[in-house]
Amino acid sequence: MDPGSITDDVIEVVTVDDDPDIVRLVELILRGDGYRFTSCGSGAALDAILVERVPDAVLLDLRLPDEDGLAVLRRVKAEHRELPMIILTAHATVPDAVEAMKHGAYDFIMKPIDKARLRITVKNATEMFRLRRKLHELEERNEKRVKFEGLIGVSAPMQATYTVIENVAPTDVTILITGESGTGKELIARAIHNRSRRKDGPFVALNCAAIPRDLLESELFGHEAGAFTGAKGRRIGCCEEANGGTLFLDEIGEMDINLPAKMLRFLQEKSIRRVGDNKTIRVDSRIVAATNRDPLAEIREGRFREDLYYRLNVVPIVVPPLRERAEDVPVLAMHFLQRFAAGSGKPFSGFTSGAMRHLMLYPWPGNVRELENAVERMVVLNPPPEINEAMLPPNILAAEGTAVEVEVQDVDPTNENVLPFIEVEKRAIENALRACNGNVAQAARRLGLGQATLYRKIKKYQLSRDAE
Repeated sequence: MDPGSITDDVIEVVTVDDDPDIVRLVELILRGDGYRFTSCGSGAALDAILVERVPDAVLLDLRLPDEDGLAVLRRVKAEHRELPMIILTAHATVPDAVEAMKHGAYDFIMKPIDKARLRITVKNATEMFRLRRKLHELEERNEKRVKFEGLIGVSAPMQATYTVIENVAPTDVTILITGESGTGKELIARAIHNRSRRKDGPFVALNCAAIPRDLLESELFGHEAGAFTGAKGRRIGCCEEANGGTLFLDEIGEMDINLPAKMLRFLQEKSIRRVGDNKTIRVDSRIVAATNRDPLAEIREGRFREDLYYRLNVVPIVVPPLRERAEDVPVLAMHFLQRFAAGSGKPFSGFTSGAMRHLMLYPWPGNVRELENAVERMVVLNPPPEINEAMLPPNILAAEGTAVEVEVQDVDPTNENVLPFIEVEKRAIENALRACNGNVAQAARRLGLGQATLYRKIKKYQLSRDAE
């Protein structure tokens, strides 16, 4: 059997302790939770198990007959970094606990064992380990599906975005990216550049909203000395600076309504004139623009020129908000956690299932940027080994009410009249569609599902969306 080849319906816990009474006690405490138990009494015996397969958690005594438990911990974590190792010992000191956590122990539990703590620790450890392992398996099967040129996501909208990038990147077509703030529009622009024939040329980004309107023309096209008050020397503008590469115009909707005449000439003729100069300069730069506004609404309100919109919008890319692709939240959250944990030197292993549930229920008005900031804050303010519900910001915890409430009657475990899971799922989807008047996007968000996933389930259960 290859390492890690454990069937999905079996959760294996290995106890490494030479005291048979402790082994029996652990199994007695965890017996009703559906685990498969394996025990051994030495570090060498654990090594033999790990050659055959990787379990979901290891309970490790610090005092073993063949070697010190901390040595076993260091050796196993060097080979299986994400495997949860839970220390069980009756002979611990504070330095032992510090050393164990330093080398990646998931938790440190003293004997006599607290039953409730052991159960919740093993439950959280195995659930998060399985989630990480599934993500890694997906990455190994198809790396592009999870990470693509700095973009991260497994949802159908992100997969579609990857495909569009692959198709348009080799061309010089002008692209307009629309989406809410924090959705990663600049990352998409960089991905297009990195996949293009211009990848060895410059990538120049200009935030049109950050430049005063009276200076934007100079920022774009440059100026000659004396062109205006304060222009002491020649300045090369972004359009010229991006020659041979890509010019990313972020928040193009903030551009002065009177400026686009020069932009149109640049887009049509690939030429510019610096402010204060009559000489025309040929420029070969590709334009990728982005806005967090609705361009058509801006045109109707007279705040954006229609001719500029159609010149920019040759290929549109619409970035969906994070609330419409909830299945990307665990992948993004783990990515940020690993990055910030490494940067801070804190060995965080993941999120508890309860914490992850809250993250998936929260609507993320600030999108990916808000999630990134939230994870960084939690890493900075809290101790490892994992993020639990108590560590979540209050606004995320308060989002519990956004989920669709599904009425479930109390079930007597001795009653044979129990609904199959697929029937429970079907009813939950029906309730969500009814509560959202048939709006699939809203129902998916409130169920914590991706929109594409919900469409597949609607088709699977042959559900009606007549109310939509």
